Amino acid sequence: MTRSTSSNEHFDSAVSAWRAFQTTKFYDVLAALPLIFFFGVSGSHLSTEVWASVRLADLSSLDLASAISLLGQIVSLALVILLMTFLILRNPAKAKAKGLLPRFAAVAGTCFGIALVWLPVQPIGLGLSLASLLLMLAGGGFSIYSISHLGRSFSVMAEGRRLVTDGPYSRIRHPLYLGEAVSLLGLTLQYLSPLALAIFAVQVGFQLWRMKNEEGVLAGLFPEYEAYRLRTARLVPGLY
Repeated sequence: MTRSTSSNEHFDSAVSAWRAFQTTKFYDVLAALPLIFFFGVSGSHLSTEVWASVRLADLSSLDLASAISLLGQIVSLALVILLMTFLILRNPAKAKAKGLLPRFAAVAGTCFGIALVWLPVQPIGLGLSLASLLLMLAGGGFSIYSISHLGRSFSVMAEGRRLVTDGPYSRIRHPLYLGEAVSLLGLTLQYLSPLALAIFAVQVGFQLWRMKNEEGVLAGLFPEYEAYRLRTARLVPGLY
């Protein structure tokens, strides 16, 4: 009886220590390492493409379409770097969705769209190049604006850190995802093909699934979330 009691106490102690460790910043960074690595590799790939474009460009005769394409690549690189940075700097989570499916949705929603940068860039002409740049600038700018309010509460998994309701979050529950979708649409135009469009569509599907999971976590963690949900739109005020 004494030995059994002692074993149970050691097990309970180990479980408590593990749960305490999961609330630390060190654990949060360790858990995010695969995504940090993915963003780092994708950013490195994009930076290589940007550098190659700059090195090979004849600045004296650079046409507008090429300049727009280059600026679009730079915006993509900046957004990847920003997301990777906040993965490192964010606060530890207070609550998380249970099970593997919410984690799968989060990872797929984060990573799947970035697969576009591994496709060959397509010659799309001046009109689509300009549309691509404007979408990426608008989406990237709105994403940066949203992250500036989200700050260290930024999450990739369906987790809760702090209920942010100011800035763009005062009217939209997921403004960062809206900015990312607009930016990704602009990026998709640069790689325009049936495969690129399929990647964009699947990415949007994962993001919608991800939003539902996140809202479940926040509703369970913050009693005031239901009132916040009722007065805001999920993505587009007046539409959705």
